[in-house]
Amino acid sequence: MFVNEVNDVKIYNLSAGKSVPDWLTDRRKRSQLMKKVDSRRQIELIQDFDMPGVCTSIRMSPDQQYILATGTYKPRVKCFEVSNLSIKFERCFDAEVTTFEVISDDYSKMVFLQCDRYVEIHAAHGRHYRLRIPRFGRDMKYHKPSCDMFIVGVGRDIYRLNLERGQFLQPLETDGSCLNACDVNPEHHLLVAGTKEGTVEAWDPRTKQRCSTLDVAMKLPGVKEFPSVTALKFRNGLHMGVGTASGHVLIYDIRAKQPLLVKNHLNRLPIKRLAFNPAQNAVYSLDEATLKLWDEQTGKQIAYVESTSSFNDFCTIPDTGMFFVAQEDVKMMTYYVPAMGPAPRWCSFLDNLTEEIESEVVENVYDDYQFVTAKELAELGMEHLVGSNLLKGYMHGYFMDARLYNKAKAVVEPFAFDRFRKDKIRKEIESERKSRLQIESKLPKVNKELALKIMDEQANPSNSAKQRNVPNLLEDSRFKAMFENADFEVNKSAEEYRLLAPVLNRLDKSKAKELKKRVEVAHVAELHADEAQQREESDNDEDLFGFEESDGETKDDSGDEASSDDDDRREYVKEMKQAYKQVKRQREEEEELEDEDDEQQNDEISDTAKRPQTNGHTHKPTTNGNRFTMTPLDQHQGSSFLQQRIKKASLQDRVQVMSQLEGQVTNVGRSLGNRQMTFEVNKQKKSQFHAKKREAEMKKHREERRSIVRPIKSLRLKKVNFK
Repeated sequence: MFVNEVNDVKIYNLSAGKSVPDWLTDRRKRSQLMKKVDSRRQIELIQDFDMPGVCTSIRMSPDQQYILATGTYKPRVKCFEVSNLSIKFERCFDAEVTTFEVISDDYSKMVFLQCDRYVEIHAAHGRHYRLRIPRFGRDMKYHKPSCDMFIVGVGRDIYRLNLERGQFLQPLETDGSCLNACDVNPEHHLLVAGTKEGTVEAWDPRTKQRCSTLDVAMKLPGVKEFPSVTALKFRNGLHMGVGTASGHVLIYDIRAKQPLLVKNHLNRLPIKRLAFNPAQNAVYSLDEATLKLWDEQTGKQIAYVESTSSFNDFCTIPDTGMFFVAQEDVKMMTYYVPAMGPAPRWCSFLDNLTEEIESEVVENVYDDYQFVTAKELAELGMEHLVGSNLLKGYMHGYFMDARLYNKAKAVVEPFAFDRFRKDKIRKEIESERKSRLQIESKLPKVNKELALKIMDEQANPSNSAKQRNVPNLLEDSRFKAMFENADFEVNKSAEEYRLLAPVLNRLDKSKAKELKKRVEVAHVAELHADEAQQREESDNDEDLFGFEESDGETKDDSGDEASSDDDDRREYVKEMKQAYKQVKRQREEEEELEDEDDEQQNDEISDTAKRPQTNGHTHKPTTNGNRFTMTPLDQHQGSSFLQQRIKKASLQDRVQVMSQLEGQVTNVGRSLGNRQMTFEVNKQKKSQFHAKKREAEMKKHREERRSIVRPIKSLRLKKVNFK
């Protein structure tokens, strides 16, 4: 159980507590829960009060004896009986349920609106009938006097399904393009429907005529667009609550067009559901992030419940302080607020427990299990446990017992505790040691440049409202370790930081100098005026901030102050080019070192290949210095010394040598999948290409010769008589 106190109002989360993994058997779950002292105080109000994946909607039966909830996956409905505090039955559907209504006092008659346009009518034994509506539905309400089920959705029509006749009646045509919500007044049975255009239309079910239209969007202050109506709820015969897509809740008297009260959730999320508590004059309003309880008359917030995941629906138990919340998670949350009313009769023991329980902190989920990735598992030397019952695969890693993890960590890093102890002692000594000269500085010990930037933004906020409302990270306790723990210090030698450094260094240098003087240098100058003056003449303040000058950058401060936007852009481009050149140069050096290591390995392999293999006897070299060589009978085999080395080398070295012979393969970037290969075209293909080119040139030359040579037909020759 988790207790949260807001505005002196205690909210008891009855579903909170330590969770155990789902893959454990029921017997092991019970044994683990019994071993822990905290789990003995855990309250499981309703047994198996959860869904396999997500809970979409939840309702309480009118007789307050059954809790019905729908969820996935597979799409299903669960019915819990409060007298036994356990599940009564469970049914599955063919499609997900959008919403549902309980039209009897108990679970014997229910109507489900599904996302595939089907409407299912269920009886106590199961599904009774199934039919389809023309368009996708979003909400529905039951009109008990006429046995009509009003269904609204995509389209302007309000569909009327008469459950007594078992047929559709003439639909009601509204002026809106799309209908999101509807409700029926419990006293005079007035039907209201909320449209996409931000209006609420009221219809009389007796005459089938429109009574009035209420324009809600026009009454919202400071809204540029017309938000649609997403939730409707009647408090009594005269008062009604309207929720909009902009996060506003309006309380109306149906006799007036002006709202009595406008409540803003301040998060711009659509209101999903509304409920009233007449005994305490309180309103419950739910959006995706929070469930707020506030006063109906003044709008003052009484309490709130924040979501760890997205809220989908909730339901209250009338005349009590308990309510249930459906969320995008396995658990269905149960909350009890004593200020809103007593506990229900079936769990009246909660009133006695809440008087004795103090605020507690909920432990993390799976405290007895440690999550490790595949890389961490390899560092611990426990890769051989993959596939055994000691490791449970989950997402991109594994769950393992925390005791086994601590033992393996102690074996792999036996001196980790000693290092931790020395660091702790060093920090204690530094904290107790006081310097002779106390210099007060507002800058933290870690990430001083980041602190300077944050202080400058707080001192000179921009004109935008977002920048003015940004909280100060230096005063926020959540980011305290960022400026105290050295593990969170920015690593300037990292490749990612060097690529982003020109972007971060666009802060004006003159502005940085002025800021430095305002924060730290001014106070030091009072104590050491002479030394500070010499230091300012000799040193450059830019070195303190880590701003490196580029090659073409001038050191004249007046020139920097008078530079235009073009000069700043040009300087920024220079810094970017310089940073990329440095990173590229470092990559090339790393690749050269890797190539040298590969060459050394190949040389070692060749040396081992040259050594003659004997039966354990070593041959001493001759003392006369003459080399003894043997020539093989096959001259072709002896000439190919490289092939002999390749044959004697290992498969890995053989592949590397062959890849170097065929083409040069280099890495591009740091990722494993990027490769670049350069190669030469085959000589035979080159010769064929040159031969074709020569033939084309000769053909062109012959055609030119033919065009130049004169024909002999134009010459007149004398006939010679040989008689």
